[in-house]
Amino acid sequence: MKSNINIIYTLLITLAFISCSSSDDNSTPPSPYTQYGAAFEKMPDKQDAIIYQVNIRAFSQAGTLKGVQDRLSQIQELGANVIYLMPVYPVGKVKASGELGSPYAVQDYKAVNPDFGTLQDLQVLVEEAHKKNMAVVLDWVANHTAWDNPWITQHPNWYQKDGDGNIIIPPGTNYTDVAQLDFNNAEMKAAMIDAMSYWIYNANIDGFRCDYADFVAPGFWTEAITKLRSIKKNQKILMLAEGSKISHFTSGFDYTFGFNFFSALEKVFKENLSASTLQNSNATEYANIYSPDSKVVRYTSNHDVNLTDGTPLELFGGKKGSLASFVVTAYLKSVPMIYNGQEIGYAQRLNYFARTPIDWSAADTEMLAEYKKIIAFRNSSNAIKRGTFTGYSSDAISAFTMVKDAEKVLVLSNLTNSSAKYLVAPALKGTWKDAFSGATVTLGSETTLLPYQYLILKN
Repeated sequence: MKSNINIIYTLLITLAFISCSSSDDNSTPPSPYTQYGAAFEKMPDKQDAIIYQVNIRAFSQAGTLKGVQDRLSQIQELGANVIYLMPVYPVGKVKASGELGSPYAVQDYKAVNPDFGTLQDLQVLVEEAHKKNMAVVLDWVANHTAWDNPWITQHPNWYQKDGDGNIIIPPGTNYTDVAQLDFNNAEMKAAMIDAMSYWIYNANIDGFRCDYADFVAPGFWTEAITKLRSIKKNQKILMLAEGSKISHFTSGFDYTFGFNFFSALEKVFKENLSASTLQNSNATEYANIYSPDSKVVRYTSNHDVNLTDGTPLELFGGKKGSLASFVVTAYLKSVPMIYNGQEIGYAQRLNYFARTPIDWSAADTEMLAEYKKIIAFRNSSNAIKRGTFTGYSSDAISAFTMVKDAEKVLVLSNLTNSSAKYLVAPALKGTWKDAFSGATVTLGSETTLLPYQYLILKN
């Protein structure tokens, strides 16, 4: 009897040891950071996001994080639920471009640009946004650093070099203000992931928009996103790749970027291409998609195209044309992104290398009201957010349905500056309801849309 007890005791000790060892092997090392703030309970599902991009330098007269905080109510009233802040980090001064240097030349991955304020200012901004049911994501620049980032002198082996041993700029670019990192270096990748983690812990942010994502090794993104998602165990985080590779979805990103769609939209206006071009672009961007709920973020403006190509007013036929374009962009199987100022019809380009404060008093109130209407319907429509797309476009009119369960939405948007006759497909004939006014609309064999007119109809 005694020997049996000894055997059982020994087995229990052994099992306990195995259990502890197994647990220890699977555990991740403790974080050097403590989580600031509480989990954001109203985090939108990825299909439900309306992303609002903030250029901090331009958003207020002060050009600060506090200036962003002061206008949170206006962003909320627009209908956005995700605020995407352009880089908040100190900007490099060595080889700097433009008046103030590019926000994408990061001097320190774990600091707030003193021109914008302090870490506490960012913490308060995030807290106040959360109170208004809006998530906050930061811009992340993984591919390259400023030339005066301390990594350059402390860890020169973290960078790519030419045959003579000199650190290089990103290959194939003219980005002379930044130095190319080496994603074959495990130490560098670990430091980068640590820096991304820093912001989730210390500012309680809700995700990242990842700059130049196509040119960073996909294995890094997989490793980084897996680590970042493990931090907020009771909350999702949103990850947007500024890239178009399908591998981003398998790496864990929620979204890719609609470069192709924006380019197609420009060509419809510049080169008088058929509106059906947008259907083709949609098919291209969703080809071999990773899962049915994967989404492409689409836009009629962002900080790059606003500066280089023009404002939506310049590119898409003025006030009416830019709204007609936004309707298609926001509803055609996409997650929409709005760049600060476009919702008020702001006509000035914003040079993000300098301070160009938006004059909010110059708001076109009619345009703002229309943006709110367009966004509000998207927020209310499961078909638009999660539905199946079918295209019915003509040369002049972008036409498509989005269908989810019993809800069916038909979008007709004339992308030309002339009245256009539309031959209605048999599947679309019948009685509809105007999604904005509630009025009854009957579609027969044909209908005519005025220049840049759009109709949003529902069953």
